[in-house]
Amino acid sequence: MIRISRVVGSIRPSGCLTTIHRYKDGIVGNRSFSSSSLFQQSSRSDEAGGPLDGIRVLDLTRILAGPYCTMLLGDLGADVIKIEHAKRGDDTRIWGPPFAPYKPEFADTLGEDYPFRHIGGESAYFLCVNRNKRSVAVDIKSEAGKQVIIELAKKSDVLVENYVPGKLASMGLGYEQLRKVNDQLIYASITGKAGYDVMIEAEAGLMHITGEKGGNPVKVGVAITDLTTGLYAHGAIMAALLARQRTKRGQHLDLSLLESQVASLANIGSNYLIGGKEAVRWGTQHPSIVPYRTFETKNGAVCLGGGNDSQFKVLVTRLDLGHLADDPRFSQNKDRVKNRDDLSELLEQRISQMTVSEVLEKMEGSGLPYAPLNNMKGTFDHPQVRARGMVQTIDHVATGPIDLVGPAVKYSETKAKIRMPPPLLGHHTEQVLSDVLGYDKEQIEKVVKGGGVVLYDYNVSGIRSGKEK
Repeated sequence: MIRISRVVGSIRPSGCLTTIHRYKDGIVGNRSFSSSSLFQQSSRSDEAGGPLDGIRVLDLTRILAGPYCTMLLGDLGADVIKIEHAKRGDDTRIWGPPFAPYKPEFADTLGEDYPFRHIGGESAYFLCVNRNKRSVAVDIKSEAGKQVIIELAKKSDVLVENYVPGKLASMGLGYEQLRKVNDQLIYASITGKAGYDVMIEAEAGLMHITGEKGGNPVKVGVAITDLTTGLYAHGAIMAALLARQRTKRGQHLDLSLLESQVASLANIGSNYLIGGKEAVRWGTQHPSIVPYRTFETKNGAVCLGGGNDSQFKVLVTRLDLGHLADDPRFSQNKDRVKNRDDLSELLEQRISQMTVSEVLEKMEGSGLPYAPLNNMKGTFDHPQVRARGMVQTIDHVATGPIDLVGPAVKYSETKAKIRMPPPLLGHHTEQVLSDVLGYDKEQIEKVVKGGGVVLYDYNVSGIRSGKEK
């Protein structure tokens, strides 16, 4: 039986990981750096590259905003090298359940000292934002680990980090220090209050406007501020790459969750700045358009909208309430806003007598905005979601096939795709040191002994590209 063994050697203080060797029948085997199974796990596909093919991204982020940004860059073909804490990895590796369970044949190889053995699988949270990346396990606090980061920065186009402001600079890894070794480096810093989305939702006005009318403020169901910031960072990096083509210089990109959320207040923020009007919670309703909300049917909810007077007439006609279009209380949108409660009551009475399918059949071909209120099953079973290949199955070396949400944008030429599954902790440490930095066996042994990196030998290999379901 092959296992990930106990830590061997006494290079670092007791209790600290140094390198993990595999052994058979209790005897530690010899490692071959040139033929390790880690090298067989290719970071590239044989197919044509994406729009960012040839761009290398050094990813020093964790949790969501930063990893979401770097995943998007990876989807576009960038070589994303994810730097992880040598013993714990990304925080989200233990966020669960749910976990994708390890295959028995993989679980049987894990020794007692493997960090995630007690979990028994890969976190769904981690899996959702870490595809198309190579993982390198680095002790960034050690001098040897810092040197690895510096050498990787020399060979990277982009660095993305979400450390506390000033932390990396205090370690000699800030923008001003790294630009001296690579003046074309695009260095993106993402900051946030304690790094948690919900705090920014509260502080930057989003929670104040989210929830039922007259009810308590609530957070959005997904960490939308993190995702918005990741999208802003992704766009900023793309713009900086274009600017670098002209200037031949990199630059520092300073992003924050707070500013990203304030910028995303859109018309609600503008209403306050221009009209001095404090925002209130509206639930699914719209402050300036009526009707525009969800309605309960006999067996579920639907969302309906009448964005202008013509649409309103079609809506009520389809619901066999055509006479409401001629009612002076509702003939124009401004009148409907003023008489919102009266109209809502009439619509609720009618729609509550129908089923979801009956309402949808009435709306079919109308040109109106309408939709069922889907749960996760309804969302992923949606014909359009399936037809567009938004769910893709990819083979993971530790868990077997897993389903992931695929890239949202389809490119006619330079495809965005899932080339690699989310990595195991440190799965590519040896590969990156060899392929990117050109380290030979002796140099790799030296950085391991210096406490800079941890080598995990999972004795597994093989990655297949994602396959649409």
